[in-house]
Amino acid sequence: MKKLATICAAVALLASAAFAQVTADQAEQAYKLLEATNDQLVFSGDYTATISITIEKPGKPNSSLKYKVFERTETETFTIVQLFPEADKGSGFLRDGDNIWMYDPIGRKFSHVSLKEQISDSDIKLDDLTRASDHWRKNYTITGMEEGKLGQYAVYIVSVEAKTSDPAYEKSTYYIRKDVPLLLKESDYSANGRLMRTILIPKYAKTAHGYIGYQTIVRDELNPGEQTTQVISDLSFDPLPDRIFTKAYLEGLN
Repeated sequence: MKKLATICAAVALLASAAFAQVTADQAEQAYKLLEATNDQLVFSGDYTATISITIEKPGKPNSSLKYKVFERTETETFTIVQLFPEADKGSGFLRDGDNIWMYDPIGRKFSHVSLKEQISDSDIKLDDLTRASDHWRKNYTITGMEEGKLGQYAVYIVSVEAKTSDPAYEKSTYYIRKDVPLLLKESDYSANGRLMRTILIPKYAKTAHGYIGYQTIVRDELNPGEQTTQVISDLSFDPLPDRIFTKAYLEGLN
């Protein structure tokens, strides 16, 4: 009995040590750092962008997709309209807070989806195209905070674990430049720690509105050689009319 009590005490001590790895101050620093990556980017308020996507799969020809994104970050609303290929033109997504719909222009039907929804046959999810200011505090617990190197850059390495059902992956690790808080790499894991996906943002440009990671590479770690490259262009920060964020807008495009 004493032996069992000793084992239980040791397990409790190990569990306590695991949770003690990140102090409250470190967690707060990590949240602020993640939020700073948002503040550095151009995507705030009302904006419009064109997203061009190239999908590479071993043994298959590359395929291309193009979307127009309209977002109003303050109210967590967006409308995404597919522009190419022609056969899928007019398909899209609409978000109004916690409600997200996918629109099929052929059947003229809306169906509820989540931020985990994949963009066509790519490795990009809706969650990758939008980032509310409270995204991390609302959806994640900080599980790690350290310093390291990624190529030529000194970085902070922040690990998180999902505490809601919204995130596409249960665990993620972010590599953030120390000199300017820009996200360089993201590793996404399953609940049991298996690497599912790697995101690389090798190219940033500085504009009058902030930084833009105009090229993003998303690697499917479960299928070697499969990756999606996303390029952002045609950015505009003009105010958007409310009608763009309605079902009637998507229906009226066809």
